[in-house]
Amino acid sequence: MDKRKILIVDDEPDFTHMIKLNLEAAGDYEVLTENQGNKALGVAKEFKPDMIFLDIIMPDMDGPQLLALLRDDVVLKNIPVVFLTALVTKNEITEEGATIAGNMFLAKPVSTERLIACIRENLE
Repeated sequence: MDKRKILIVDDEPDFTHMIKLNLEAAGDYEVLTENQGNKALGVAKEFKPDMIFLDIIMPDMDGPQLLALLRDDVVLKNIPVVFLTALVTKNEITEEGATIAGNMFLAKPVSTERLIACIRENLE
């Protein structure tokens, strides 16, 4: 089975590095990280991920702005995007599910198990 390609866009290099190591250790994922929102569209076009985890607040381009660019791109528009945010805690998420602008989100910090479950929910 081919590995699923996951792109993580977050301005915190330590956070993206940790997620990359943990997901790749699971064995089913090829993970690429980008720490600058304004470079992420080009990276996504080149990498062609199966799924994107996207931080909401970044200094150069925020997550919703990047999401709009992804949705305007013919090749990238259907890639599942899940926001990652420290703005909302796990306790604030309701049972109906957690969405921002119609996109699922996960509260930071997030466990590797939750990330893998999210990938499976979106790709299987």
